[in-house]
Amino acid sequence: MLSTRYVSGAPNWLDLGAPDIDGAAAFYAALFGWQFGPAGPGAGGYGFFRLTEKTVAGGMPITPEQGPPSWNVYFQVPDAGATAQAVEQAGGRVLVPPMDVMGEGTMAVFADRAGAAFGVWQPGRLKGLDAAGTLGALCWVELHTADVPASAAFYHRVLGWEVEGVPFPGDTTYTCVNPAEGGPDGMFGGLVPKGEDPLASETRETGPGAAPDAYWLPYFAVADADAVASRAAEEGGTVLLPPTDVPDVGRLARLTDPYGARFALLRPAPRQD
Repeated sequence: MLSTRYVSGAPNWLDLGAPDIDGAAAFYAALFGWQFGPAGPGAGGYGFFRLTEKTVAGGMPITPEQGPPSWNVYFQVPDAGATAQAVEQAGGRVLVPPMDVMGEGTMAVFADRAGAAFGVWQPGRLKGLDAAGTLGALCWVELHTADVPASAAFYHRVLGWEVEGVPFPGDTTYTCVNPAEGGPDGMFGGLVPKGEDPLASETRETGPGAAPDAYWLPYFAVADADAVASRAAEEGGTVLLPPTDVPDVGRLARLTDPYGARFALLRPAPRQD
């Protein structure tokens, strides 16, 4: 699971692009108790979601020309410029070139070979999120893509990831990801073959709007996935995958917010020592 012990290649930031950031803030406040506040003058409307005074995500208003509403995952790198070169050499695209963010760090946004957008954050004064792996915060990330081996090879070349297959329901294998520096104990996410997801096939993921061909899905830790999923529906969100138990993982659900941004919930299973 994620923590704030960030290492190269691991997620260290997350933000939401929404057409109505105030409406989105109200939605996530109802689900997680988050409070949204602006980053200050010159930030272009960008702000921070906080829980008990700890930053758990960023957020910003977007226009249709900037793309659909979505959650965006960023991974820590020591050199955003070198990473941009590696992305292009591996067959990806640079969507937003590396840029300094008011001295806080350097960001860039890319698309992998399958078209999934992801970002990188080279820390400056801002090292990353204040909370991760705790209730109400990011705890896992998942790439849904048609070709898992090709995606694994791309991110290994660009971010140095290592992968490991673990048994999953339905006699399938789930591909877990960890940063080279963190080792297997640093697992933070997984790769899911789009169209062959055993959970989606079992529960018949439903809802308006087709999923992108490839996309990153953030998971937020909750104490009660059923209650939060129900509240999300009441607040205008859509439950794509109803709360489902996964042995040794926990109880999870997949949703969209009222604007279509995809995210997931996870009540982690108790640790087996």
